[in-house]
Amino acid sequence: MAIARFGRQAKRSYGFCVKMTAVAVLGLCFIFIWSFFSSSSSVASQRSTFGEFAEPVSANWKVTESETQSHKKEPSKDQVSEEGKKSKFKSDLEERDKKRVNGSQSLVSLDEHKKDEERSIGSDNKELQKEEGEEEEEVEVNEKEEEGVDGEGKPNEESEGDGELVDGDQEAVENVEDESGGSKSRGRKAKKIGPLFDPKAHYSWKLCSTRSKHNYIPCIDIERASGRLQSYRHHERSCPKTPLMCLVPLPQEEYGTPVKWPESKLKILYKNVAHPKLTAFVKSQGWVVESGEYLTFPPNQTELKGGIMHYLESIEEMVPDIEWGKNIRIVLEIGCTDSSFAATLLEKDVLTLTLGLKDDLADLAQVALERGFPTVVSHLWNRRLPFPSGVFDAIHCGECRVLWHSNGGKLLLEMNRLLRPGGYFILSTQHDSIEVEEAMSTLTASICWNILAHKTDEIGEVGVKIYQKPESNDIYELRRKKHPPLCKEYENPDATWDVPIKSCLDTIPSAIEQRGNEWPAEWPKRLDTFPEWINDREKLIADTEHWKAIVDKSYLTRMDMDWSNIRNIMDMKTINGGFAAALTQQNVWVMNVVPMHAPDTLPIIFERGLIGIYHDWCESFGTYPRSYDLLHADHLFSRLKNRCKQPVAIVVEMDRLLRPGGWAILRDKVEILDPLEGIFRSLHWEIRMTYNQDKEGISNGKVCMGTTQIYGHGTSKEDGAGHCFLGISTTRHVFM
Repeated sequence: MAIARFGRQAKRSYGFCVKMTAVAVLGLCFIFIWSFFSSSSSVASQRSTFGEFAEPVSANWKVTESETQSHKKEPSKDQVSEEGKKSKFKSDLEERDKKRVNGSQSLVSLDEHKKDEERSIGSDNKELQKEEGEEEEEVEVNEKEEEGVDGEGKPNEESEGDGELVDGDQEAVENVEDESGGSKSRGRKAKKIGPLFDPKAHYSWKLCSTRSKHNYIPCIDIERASGRLQSYRHHERSCPKTPLMCLVPLPQEEYGTPVKWPESKLKILYKNVAHPKLTAFVKSQGWVVESGEYLTFPPNQTELKGGIMHYLESIEEMVPDIEWGKNIRIVLEIGCTDSSFAATLLEKDVLTLTLGLKDDLADLAQVALERGFPTVVSHLWNRRLPFPSGVFDAIHCGECRVLWHSNGGKLLLEMNRLLRPGGYFILSTQHDSIEVEEAMSTLTASICWNILAHKTDEIGEVGVKIYQKPESNDIYELRRKKHPPLCKEYENPDATWDVPIKSCLDTIPSAIEQRGNEWPAEWPKRLDTFPEWINDREKLIADTEHWKAIVDKSYLTRMDMDWSNIRNIMDMKTINGGFAAALTQQNVWVMNVVPMHAPDTLPIIFERGLIGIYHDWCESFGTYPRSYDLLHADHLFSRLKNRCKQPVAIVVEMDRLLRPGGWAILRDKVEILDPLEGIFRSLHWEIRMTYNQDKEGISNGKVCMGTTQIYGHGTSKEDGAGHCFLGISTTRHVFM
């Protein structure tokens, strides 16, 4: 109003002074308004990089979404101290010429300040994720390292690095450029990078005290519980908060030397599989007989009244396309009973992996492992099984008690994920109710499984149904009700570790470059036939030849191992299954383990007609103690980096997995094996070392630092590549 009044007076003839006054007032108003907005803009500019002179972040600090958003809010004037303004002004002057943030250069502007802040926050997030073992960058590094393995299986030295992180406790460090151009740390302090194992550490061990005693499986058994808790096992895989750092004891009557293969198919030492409920179970069965110190398994004696041979022949008669040992090579058996199915199919060159569902009955999966049959122990509940999609030629559930239709049919959807397109699901049951029959029919129809045969065997008194998974996606579009729906494109069917079962159907590959679009070649051509979807077939061939040379010229002849005592083998870090392929002519089977942080090569292993599983070695493996005769680890420890909080726990797990008198062959860098030797000695293992000096295997190996007279003392020297082999024979004794 005042401005308008002055304006009207200025138009009058006598208002020269008034005119001047009006101009002055307007000028002052303009200056006031300009200064007001200028100060607001200045504060906003200072606030955009407020994080640069904020106080250091505590070790337990973690960025949340609300905190990230708060960095973008405009502060009040009293929030910015005079000291902060001076610091900001000085840093702005220095950064006008050149600024380095996270290794990249940028000019200073208001927008760039905001970008720098976002990068800074993102860097903190990334470092914290790395500290928790969930970093993506580390995965990419490991993938590059794995890809650096040449055709002969030797690792790329340049990609490995020289040092390892200490027990996974390496703290995150954010580096920024200081005034002199040097690097300074902001936030948490850095730890010096050191070896994976402390070479000066001394270890002493005690026996585990758990409810399962000598049969303890850490991630499956409930370690300690009140008397009111009846079950010994978790419903889902659940590992202890801290890694296992105690030794699982031997059975009370000690552990006897296992019966050699193939005699173990027919008899095993009873005391090696002792279980409180096993005695009562044996007395009620006809396929297993207690005979002195042994459990014996009469030939062709099964839970099926007609015998296993009649059962398998009837399946081939119902579906002639099923040819055991030819187009059907890899089979998954759900539930472990008498193992007759796996034993008989093994004679037909069919490799059956039995999924032992851990329960409180008689631990029959342990009996199967003692007999020498491939078996893993797992839950079948709400999470995916640790196998890739579309890799099993057939899935069998004999005398099946699994309620496939329960929980919305999720368990059957998991079987659908595991079956390769055109694969077979064989189900045999007794006395199913009408409600169960109808529910199963509705469920299989909704996922478009074709029922090829349904027959009740009068001799065996079991009903057998054989379903087949579709070979193309066309049939899914013909469904009236699109339930369950097709999985989204972004949903990875091969993501399995701690992933819940999805209530959707995985699409079937159609292009020739996609895995699963065609059935593998018949066995044994399948082992060395590589389909179109495998990119670097020459590398696979070279890797196969490399491991064949090592096995033939070193492992089988120069390791002084009695291979007649070896049946169950685990390759703890496989890539393409070359080690297992080289042993196919031996009377052994190999569990190929692909670590979760490594590139996903497990589908290639199954495609070759071999078996394997995903696993995270920071946790315990899903099997009973004393399951394996030989453990093979090729650069397992040097690839761990800082993933596991206590890498020593992996050695403890190896002690749990191996049978007394079993072997472990470790191939790794010398700086890894030197401290490992001390750890194994603390476990009372016998050790001998040989070094690789050429590309064809172990040569000029010498025994050194043996703990018994047979090994004696000797010398050793490192090979040019800086890698060596550590052959270990276990002689665990019972600790009192």
